[in-house]
Amino acid sequence: MEEMQIAEIGSFCWNEACEDYKKIDHGNMTKNGKTENGVQRYRCTTCRKSFTQTKGTMFYRCRHSEEEIVECMAMVGDRNSLAAIHRIKGVKEETVCRWLEQAEKHIQQFEEYIVKNRKLSCVQLDALWTYVWHKGEKGGTKKKKQEEPFGVEPPSTWRPV
Repeated sequence: MEEMQIAEIGSFCWNEACEDYKKIDHGNMTKNGKTENGVQRYRCTTCRKSFTQTKGTMFYRCRHSEEEIVECMAMVGDRNSLAAIHRIKGVKEETVCRWLEQAEKHIQQFEEYIVKNRKLSCVQLDALWTYVWHKGEKGGTKKKKQEEPFGVEPPSTWRPV
């Protein structure tokens, strides 16, 4: 049975077409500057493709810092509305929804990050996942559409003339 090896990001190439694809510590990876948010960028010398340190995580291609994303997730866990998060943090509601979708795809990784850094309590974490899994559901039943034309009273209130 093969033993699983944990690899650091930047120690292997993510490009499936590369000869050195997923070869750990093969010597083909070099640091290649940082993004505007300070995320380390790497480049494979074999295939000349580059990628960031956050590739394969929920923070990949996010313009906001990891800290800000986690703070917004904590606010959702505290039962703040998306509109309140927008007013307080200046982050669009659609952006927070996209982060929630990404967090759902990376549940184990996100929970490990949150628990390790103690950003959310267990109650907040439970409230966050309850919100994600029940997004869009309302507690009541749907109302029937009005079948009569607007302005016409229903037949039960009609009186003979």
